[in-house]
Amino acid sequence: MSTSKKGLENIVATQSAISSIIDDQLSYVGYKIDDLAENSSFEEIIYLLWNQKLPTQSELNALKADLAKNMNISDAIVNHLRSYDLNSVHPMAALRTAVSLLGIYDEEADVMDEEANKRKAVRIQAKIAAVVAAFARIRDGKDPVQPKENLSYSANFLYMLNGKEPEDIEVEAINKALVLHADHELNASTFTARVCVATLSDIYSGLVAAIGALKGPLHGGANENVMKMLLEIGEEENAIPYIKEKLENKEKIMGMGHRVYRDGDPRAKFLRDMSKQLTKLTGQEKWYNMSIAIEDYVKEHKGLPANVDFYSASVYHSLGIEEDLFTPIFAVSRTSGWIAHILEQYADNRLIRPRAEYNGPDLQEYVSIEQRG
Repeated sequence: MSTSKKGLENIVATQSAISSIIDDQLSYVGYKIDDLAENSSFEEIIYLLWNQKLPTQSELNALKADLAKNMNISDAIVNHLRSYDLNSVHPMAALRTAVSLLGIYDEEADVMDEEANKRKAVRIQAKIAAVVAAFARIRDGKDPVQPKENLSYSANFLYMLNGKEPEDIEVEAINKALVLHADHELNASTFTARVCVATLSDIYSGLVAAIGALKGPLHGGANENVMKMLLEIGEEENAIPYIKEKLENKEKIMGMGHRVYRDGDPRAKFLRDMSKQLTKLTGQEKWYNMSIAIEDYVKEHKGLPANVDFYSASVYHSLGIEEDLFTPIFAVSRTSGWIAHILEQYADNRLIRPRAEYNGPDLQEYVSIEQRG
């Protein structure tokens, strides 16, 4: 009898104290995502995931200062970004390569003790935001912007991206998105990171592997494709005919449904609310209205509610962010979770080496090339 599961669905591959999804409730280290999304800064989430406890004010201040201090990227990284064919390279490909390059310039890249890994964790988390922002500006013919030490992580990201200090609601939107995307149990990219570092490869290799997995449209690329779909629909009155045709052709609607949630993604409601606020503020309410109509129709006809990617698309678009930067922003957030899992893997490591159920031909006799028909 076959014991394999396609896609490893519902297979428990490890134990983890970082996040859980139980009865459709997502929590980080035992704290409900609802409470964290409403109350926490992204820096608090980073500390929580890496240390399995919420920070005191002094611990939070120290982490904020550390992140701000390490957010600059070197001229070598900037010049490398300038060398890309900016008309064709996808930002996720640029990010994947840039993170690998960060490792080359980190003197502690192959130092594997716990304290060195914690120092690298801060540097990576800080610099990944700067890399995404720098790539976006260079592609637009602008120079990168240096971060400000008095700004929060979310505010600094928007400042480095746009060259001006953001409005409070913009910071709130990005902070909420970063909190909601920070970790999600043993998703594809997190599992990839853990498999990589279980060989005792370095933390940068684990991050590069994770970014490669996140790049795929069935994982991090979903929100980018949601916005492409909305732009293709164009106007509210086109939404239902468009979706109806897609469903009749048995095509996948990006951003709808989730493998591990039965009754809906608990993160979606927060970005749904933020989408409503931002689209109204910017006079782009049609994207929110269109999204609501699509979600209602797909839920009614296919039983699939929206996931977190569905509304993050209109949130980012309302902030003036280009669609192909949506997945890199996901990576900026999920780096906190990837690093938490990498550190957890190092702390109690065993090489991850599953088996495959063979379904090829039975044993065969080798035939010399002269006798093959």
